[in-house]
Amino acid sequence: MKKLALHWQILIGMLLGVIFGILYNQFNLDPVYVNNWIKPIGTIFISLLKLIAIPLIIASLIKGIADLGDISKFSQIGGRTIGIYIVTTLIAVTIGLVAVNIIQPGDGISEDTVAQLMQTYGQDANVKVNAATNQVKSGPLQFIVDMVPDNIFGAASSNRNMLQVIFFVVFFGISLLLIKPEQAKPLKDFFDSLNEVVLKMVDLIMLIAPVAVFALLASLIVGTTNTELFSALGKYAFAVVAGLLLMLCFYMIVLKMVTGISPGTFLKGISPAQLLAFSTSSSAATLPVTMERVEEHLGVQKEVASFVCPVGATINMDGTSLYQAVAAVFICQALSFELTFADQLTIVLTATLASIGSAAVPGAGMVMLVIVLESVGLPADKLAIGIALIFAVDRPLDMCRTVINISGDATVAMIVAKSVGKLGPPKVKNWDDNLEKTA
Repeated sequence: MKKLALHWQILIGMLLGVIFGILYNQFNLDPVYVNNWIKPIGTIFISLLKLIAIPLIIASLIKGIADLGDISKFSQIGGRTIGIYIVTTLIAVTIGLVAVNIIQPGDGISEDTVAQLMQTYGQDANVKVNAATNQVKSGPLQFIVDMVPDNIFGAASSNRNMLQVIFFVVFFGISLLLIKPEQAKPLKDFFDSLNEVVLKMVDLIMLIAPVAVFALLASLIVGTTNTELFSALGKYAFAVVAGLLLMLCFYMIVLKMVTGISPGTFLKGISPAQLLAFSTSSSAATLPVTMERVEEHLGVQKEVASFVCPVGATINMDGTSLYQAVAAVFICQALSFELTFADQLTIVLTATLASIGSAAVPGAGMVMLVIVLESVGLPADKLAIGIALIFAVDRPLDMCRTVINISGDATVAMIVAKSVGKLGPPKVKNWDDNLEKTA
């Protein structure tokens, strides 16, 4: 009997987790059991994925750059990657603005709902406002300063410093290209072996993926409160999700035009990573699986995938940028703050720049939203109210926008690979065959 495909196993785990959580809440059972015995499984799974993120970037990126064998090839890939990421981010923000202006979600929010949300989430909102204020005070080029580490071991000790690790690894890889091949060979062989070991670790971790996503979603739903507020913000959530779906359609249209790959093939190849992104809400935690799927199942050669995907997980936040555009306009609508056409153009520019500079900022999406709101002149006394408005539904929407973030990384990897002749047939037809061998 043929084993059920991995993406179906994960999807079943997600659905069972949702059903379990809903039934648990319906019977008013004590959430302590879920928090003590079920939630830790999901937490361990996320920790395992994050555990190998930095080693995977170091091994695969150095190997990828070294395999290019030529500085000109690296500059070609790097330039195209950054350029395409900026374009897709601009398009994402524009789609978000179109969706929110058509749906007008802020018009239906009553003053009572605003007051209730402020009472519930006002303290958390003030934390984000203060963090954004500190970020602005640090200067417009601080994110470039933060990109250069003064200690690689310190940078590698936290996934929040992923951009610093990428900077060092790219610097290291370029230097490896510039020395004699016989001198570089021992290091290349070492990183080749390290890369294979880390990829095998991904296979082993994915064996518990269906159970882990069950635990993640079950604990999320059991811990959910204020469902009335969720329904009050349904129109806003719909605007965000509609924009994200339009962005996903855009990816698939572009892929079909540029690479000839059908939407079905793309979705089948990347779906396990998308489902994990939805469950974990973390591009960094999903990165090992994203790279595995892009390389093994979508035909992107290693030297492209190992550069484009880690960089994308750090600076390419199409889903987050789209959400910032929708959220900014929604907040202004709800608080009766009029936005001109020039203000909306400012949102496009600020959200695009924020997506690049947000990597080193804790709680990046919400913090950068404050900066976007300040750029259009929303009064300081209304910032915390505006952020509190969207806190109730931020977690489920974060899950959705993370799916778009990693889908954008995969799309750009395939486009860049096609443009430099590095896109070929998938290495394996079914990753589950690999998992069976591992098991």
